Amino acid sequence: MTTETGKRKIMIFDTTLRDGEQAPGASLEPEQKIVIARQLAKLGVDVIEPGFPISSPGEFAAVQQISREIQGVEICGFARAVKEDIDAAVKATADAERRRLHMFLSSSNIHLDFQLRKSREQVIGIARQMVAYAKQFVDRIEFSPMDATRTGDEFLFEMIEAVIAEGATIINIPDTVGYALPEEYGAMFTRVMKNVRGGERVLYSAHCHNDLGLAVANSLAAVRAGVSQVEVTINGVGERAGNCSLEELVMALETRKETLGVETAIQPEQIYATSQMISRAMSFPIAFNKPIVGRNAFQHEAGIHQDGLLKNRNTYEIMDPEKLGIPRSMIILGKHSGRHAIKHRAGQFGVELNEQQLEEFYAAFKTLADRQKVVHDHQLLELVGQAKGEVLEPYKLEAVQLVTGSTGHRMASVTVRNNATGEEKLYTGSGDGPIEAVVAGIKQALPFDVEFADLELYSLSSGEQANGEAIVTAKAHQTSYRGIAVNGDIILAAAYAFMAACNQAARDQRPQGKAEDAAFAGEVEITIP
Repeated sequence: MTTETGKRKIMIFDTTLRDGEQAPGASLEPEQKIVIARQLAKLGVDVIEPGFPISSPGEFAAVQQISREIQGVEICGFARAVKEDIDAAVKATADAERRRLHMFLSSSNIHLDFQLRKSREQVIGIARQMVAYAKQFVDRIEFSPMDATRTGDEFLFEMIEAVIAEGATIINIPDTVGYALPEEYGAMFTRVMKNVRGGERVLYSAHCHNDLGLAVANSLAAVRAGVSQVEVTINGVGERAGNCSLEELVMALETRKETLGVETAIQPEQIYATSQMISRAMSFPIAFNKPIVGRNAFQHEAGIHQDGLLKNRNTYEIMDPEKLGIPRSMIILGKHSGRHAIKHRAGQFGVELNEQQLEEFYAAFKTLADRQKVVHDHQLLELVGQAKGEVLEPYKLEAVQLVTGSTGHRMASVTVRNNATGEEKLYTGSGDGPIEAVVAGIKQALPFDVEFADLELYSLSSGEQANGEAIVTAKAHQTSYRGIAVNGDIILAAAYAFMAACNQAARDQRPQGKAEDAAFAGEVEITIP
């Protein structure tokens, strides 16, 4: 398949809702699957594998609903090489605009001897029978010889030839346990394509697990060997160490498309939103250093890097995060930051520092940076304000009192200072939970509407004195703002983080507080001792 640009198209087969959900603790409700399937279609995947219909009535209903609702995407029913599985998958996907059946059967000796306890001859017979049976109902049949990379060429060729003869149209060769090295995996496809009779009539697909951290590398090797499809999951979720990550594979193909001569139909601007949706639905945090969608993926602290980025982003970034839907927070201020970045950051808040002020401020900044890992915007503004004799934060959360318990509503009182007028006021709020009660109180202090949109909580240490980090996303003025706070009390951490996000929303409404560069818009970080 060649695109209008003359590049070979790689189909993206998303199995987040099937293989991804098999990760321990990642189970999804049927309603969640439907919402996620809509987002996957918006993302631009070519195929959605929405579940394993035989596994439960809820799973069957979800696959059936997705098949009926989602248009423009091929829906794939998943089945073992068993009649009952095939019947369930066929029935669940019957109303799909376009559909296929994905059938798998073990092929390696270790699986045959210890799991199936069948001979090679018996397994070939089952494969033939079940593909022929499924072909009565579905034209497009994908077949996977499970644990193919530990099977051996002779039997792998024999099994693939058998299912092609019975009507399989797509051959998926999975690295089921993440065992292969990239050069081995790519070469395996080359040998199959060259030696399997009838192999020229089918499409080839790669499905890689990440047990050795090679899932993306192996998938790229398969692409270079000529496969037409790669099977992936959002955030790389899946059994054990997970599957090939959609966002990593797609951006590798996109970034190096001139070298590889391929492209996909994925809409990059939907990547971050989809990643966040899966993380929240499965309650799986995203590692800070995860490529593409991790918190640190587009953040820079080293002074040399910051200086280069401020002059030309291409110096240290090979992708534009904003084109991936990622909020831009390029510069992180810490002990490695230089004067250029610090002066530029202060300028985002409408503050100009002359050379003498900058040197005095820089000395105070370095002293603070030596004591902690990151100097947050809240602290930067305090230092700048001291140097200029001004208070730059619009509001300050002075005090929080909370009445909570195991039953009934929680009650909170908050004291908020308006730094423009110097006036302090007490506000009260209630809610089903303590955070809801505190947020209700803070909202009353603000002259604009704001929504508490999302909360992430992380433990930063262990033991009774552990600190919690809260990351709050607030929405105001049709814009999202993020605040980050660290505190030994997670309720206070969430409250201070919400206040930080609200302060940026307030600053955004003041001409002197508007960011001149999108590199610094959208995120505020504070640390409360």
